Amino acid sequence: MLTTTVRFPKLIMIGLTIMTLIAMLLSPLVNSVEASSNLPKEVTQEAKKHMGVKYKASGKDPKGFDASGFTQYVFEKSVKVKLPRTSKEQYKEGKAVQKKGIKEGDLLFFKTNGKDVSFVGIALSKDKFIAVSVSKGVSEQSLNTKYWKDKFVGAKRVLK
Repeated sequence: MLTTTVRFPKLIMIGLTIMTLIAMLLSPLVNSVEASSNLPKEVTQEAKKHMGVKYKASGKDPKGFDASGFTQYVFEKSVKVKLPRTSKEQYKEGKAVQKKGIKEGDLLFFKTNGKDVSFVGIALSKDKFIAVSVSKGVSEQSLNTKYWKDKFVGAKRVLK
């Protein structure tokens, strides 16, 4: 039985080695770009872990949340983004988003006290969000209900 050996010229082997090294060096860059596109999902997954946690005035941890304490905790825990403490201060952050352009992970702001931004939630989709209410604790809400439609102030994108 005849066996043949394929011999690559030295130059081709060096070229293949260099290409392999370049691919290995670029791989982490590709992965970090992919990871950054998952930030909104990371935020909403963290938020959903706390479904049912009760409302607590000035609460900012899983023992009990108020609205802005919840968003502050979720963003810090999931994607290491530090938000200000109050919904009014959080409203000053990020880039304004039109209602029709709301995406997962955006912050949604409301005037529940009638005069100023006083409530915040996290968008799950263009018409659903998760927030902490006094009556339901952390729960999913719909922007399509009359209550939330009437009180909606705006949306902000704090994730890049």
